[in-house]
Amino acid sequence: MKRVLLICSLIVINCTTFNTPPQTINTPQPVEVLKDPREKHLKNIRQLTFGGENAEAYWSPDGNRLIFQRTAGDIKCDQIFTMNTDGSDLKMVSTGQGRTTCAYFFDGGKKILFSSTHEADPTCPPPPDYSKGYVWSINKNYEIYVANADGSDLKRLTNSPGYDAEATVSPDGKHIVFTSTRDGDLDIYVMDIDGKNVKRLTNTLGYDGGAFFSPDGQKIVFRASRPSTPEEISEYKELLKQGFIRPSKLEIFVMNADGSQQRQITNTGKANFCPFFHPSGNKIIFASNFEDPKGREFDLYMIDIEGHNLERITYTAKFDGFPMFSPDGKRLVWASNRNGKAPNETNIFVADWVE
Repeated sequence: MKRVLLICSLIVINCTTFNTPPQTINTPQPVEVLKDPREKHLKNIRQLTFGGENAEAYWSPDGNRLIFQRTAGDIKCDQIFTMNTDGSDLKMVSTGQGRTTCAYFFDGGKKILFSSTHEADPTCPPPPDYSKGYVWSINKNYEIYVANADGSDLKRLTNSPGYDAEATVSPDGKHIVFTSTRDGDLDIYVMDIDGKNVKRLTNTLGYDGGAFFSPDGQKIVFRASRPSTPEEISEYKELLKQGFIRPSKLEIFVMNADGSQQRQITNTGKANFCPFFHPSGNKIIFASNFEDPKGREFDLYMIDIEGHNLERITYTAKFDGFPMFSPDGKRLVWASNRNGKAPNETNIFVADWVE
């Protein structure tokens, strides 16, 4: 899903990979610039990108590379990039057309998947209509694609009416969890890695998305809205018909990998999103704006899977989001406005994790 910043038709027969020159490593910034003293779980913070909007960076299985979405320079719509975990060897691996989102490594890092609108329209989709307030666009042209890690041999995996996106892969590499409007609502589905045997996991009215498997593959964490009053239900349905959702009230949920035993673990009434499991499988790290009365500042928080022991992790003004632990559990990658040189500049950071 497109990142939250309240202050994330070409028919492909033979995919051409458009690569950018390798990124020059910038001089490391002083620790006091990158870290708030209260961020006790973070050590040796390093900034990996410099400029533009960079978000949703996820690790390769060996922990040596990251895949993420980026808008910068001549790139006017999010495209998918990979880089080494020191920020070097930055390469575009999507087509450079349409808008892309939610990329992920699988098959030992030899394959990637992401969602894109490029087949329906190679131009950038229009921005959301903010006359409706702050909304996310649920673009009906998103489909899920798989490719080699360098972007070659691009193949379309989904082919259903409406939105198919927010896809991630199970730890054993056998299943993909994703969000779709194929049955009329925004629900979570799971399918085999080849796109077969699609199964719906959620059925409650409201948006369900941003799903990730637990380290053992037995559970799934996700974000969800649950409109309950007649006014909320009516607004949700009307916005969805127009291809939008209002993400101002999202809570974190956990369920078994088969969709059973769904339970809500946050209850802030604000925008909680981008959850990811702690390496233990017993806690969830996520982003939220619930401590900012104006709802503009997002920070990272940790909570156990029973909904207890909430702990704040970051203290940056404006935005920290999209956290993901490295496969060995020793590092954390996330997107942040910290140390930005321009309004809304969002970069990728990595730090050693201190338990």
